[in-house]
Amino acid sequence: MPRRSRLHTPKPHSRPGEKPDFSYLETSPAGAVPRPDVNARVRDIGNLATDLVRVLDDEHRAVGPWHPHLEVTELQIGLKHMLLTRVFDDRMQRTQRQGKITFYMRSLGEEAVSVAQAMALRPGDMLFPSYRNQGLYMVRGRPLVDLMCQLLSNTSDMCKGRQLPVMYHWAAGRIFSISGNLATQFPQAVGWAMAAAIKGEDDIAVSWLGEGSSAEADFHYAMLFAAVYQAPVILNVVNNQWAISTFQGFAGGEQRSFAARGPGYGIAGIRVDGNDFLAVYAVTQWAAERARRGAGPTLIEHVTYRGAAHSTSDDPARYRPKDDYEKWPLGDPVERLKKHLIALGEWSEERHAALTAELDAQVVAAWKEAVTHGTLGEGPRLNPDTMFEDIFKDVPPRLVRQREQMRSEQT
Repeated sequence: MPRRSRLHTPKPHSRPGEKPDFSYLETSPAGAVPRPDVNARVRDIGNLATDLVRVLDDEHRAVGPWHPHLEVTELQIGLKHMLLTRVFDDRMQRTQRQGKITFYMRSLGEEAVSVAQAMALRPGDMLFPSYRNQGLYMVRGRPLVDLMCQLLSNTSDMCKGRQLPVMYHWAAGRIFSISGNLATQFPQAVGWAMAAAIKGEDDIAVSWLGEGSSAEADFHYAMLFAAVYQAPVILNVVNNQWAISTFQGFAGGEQRSFAARGPGYGIAGIRVDGNDFLAVYAVTQWAAERARRGAGPTLIEHVTYRGAAHSTSDDPARYRPKDDYEKWPLGDPVERLKKHLIALGEWSEERHAALTAELDAQVVAAWKEAVTHGTLGEGPRLNPDTMFEDIFKDVPPRLVRQREQMRSEQT
């Protein structure tokens, strides 16, 4: 008798109360994956989509062909940006729990993805982030006060109170508006990259989404257009293992790597240790050069782990072991870069503690300034007139009447 088919339902390898199990994770030894020429054909580099690019070994040394050979000062700057991101996140998380802001999303464990990539790119490159890419703003220098005012929806809110907290944007810094609708940024990035190529510009587009969002149709639209038109774009799938409470297997991660979707479209796919600052930097540098030379787009899968809750509305203890992040095989990105610098003789625990205290004071000072522009419970408040702005080039008569009626009722 032939065996009857059965519906397969993906299951996490460990649940609350169980021992963390990461036996499913496939890795490669540090330094073991070859670094091909940036002009290599997609058909010749398929191994990059299944192997795992790593630079830092277990002794915190940088090894192998992907070693980017950054100056010590650059490594220290990278560590500072990652640490600032973490300190900012921690402070804003506590602020939300105190009822001072309504919502927040931390990037604990994923700091290297944003910071290393932003440092490897050029200032003119256009970034299309997701909602866990705070590090991009740290690297490009957006004042913390601006980010905090957006979280507070106050009089200096860049979004004028029209967006959820964490949905930042920054035109001057070349960072596109974050959307709460999943995956919209991918086709937007591809379209921007196509336009840049048509205009003969040298800047590229870069976008990020979580592995869960790769199940959205927009992901596939973007991949198809990027492949057909060879758009100068880097598309990043941040595989942090969980889409809210859903294990990455539900997005297809059990069958093949997310990076393997690239070659299926004719796009170079690369799988990288997302908690290895040096590896992320090197892979991004390679993909950016490839795009600028006209060799086409790259899909990068960052293998990392969401160390905190999905958001302040989530309780991860309901769907995974409490100590799972402590057992994550690829470690913590901040700790790994710190220990690498210590191994080089260019850092110490004392300097790290001093920097942490300095950054914490910086965040506290920024918060004190941000609340002078208004809080949830106290003024000053946004001018209600702003709800009629930035919608139509010419305000239609019905909105003019509504605005006048609002003003008369306020007097």
